[in-house]
Amino acid sequence: MKKENTEEKAAVKKEKGAIRENIEAILIAVVIALFIRTFIVQAFKIPSGSMIDTLLIGDHILVNKFIYGVKIPFLDKTLIPFKSPERGDVVVFKFPEDPKKDFIKRVIGTGGDTVEVRYKKVFVNGRLLNDDHAYYPEPLTIPGLLPGDNFGPITVPENSLFVMGDNRDHSYDSRFWGFVDLSVVKGKAFIIYWSWNKEEFGVRWNRIGNLIE
Repeated sequence: MKKENTEEKAAVKKEKGAIRENIEAILIAVVIALFIRTFIVQAFKIPSGSMIDTLLIGDHILVNKFIYGVKIPFLDKTLIPFKSPERGDVVVFKFPEDPKKDFIKRVIGTGGDTVEVRYKKVFVNGRLLNDDHAYYPEPLTIPGLLPGDNFGPITVPENSLFVMGDNRDHSYDSRFWGFVDLSVVKGKAFIIYWSWNKEEFGVRWNRIGNLIE
């Protein structure tokens, strides 16, 4: 009888130990996942067509949050800076007019740059910007209908960015609401890990794994 009780207690103890190990493993996994999401990589879904053709509605992307430095969560302060966003980077940031929303655009100008748009053509510091990613679904300049066709010149303040969507005729960007402060930049988009075409109800297999340039 004593032997049976001892064996039963040992079994219960072993079971409790296994449960405890599983809980600890789950907690460690959650902590690691939160750390990665907060400081290293975060996933985002593209909800609009402002970055066509670079990014399509339904693309799921990964953003490198570490590349521009280590930030203090919730305070928008960089603790350890590494580098600043450069012209051409595709960045995710808190929308200045509503910080609860995340926007994704391409960097056109950085602090000190002068940006101007003349009849759809973008000039930075007086020179035409050769941007192969720019997409113009409306080839003609229509005064009043597409107010972003002509803009500036305007100088980008220090520690700020001037950003535009690649879908230049259909992008709500710095031409309309101003600059992005470096403190609200979350990171640089670098890869498409999943893409779903809602209209055709299918996976865009040819987009998965594409690097974002």
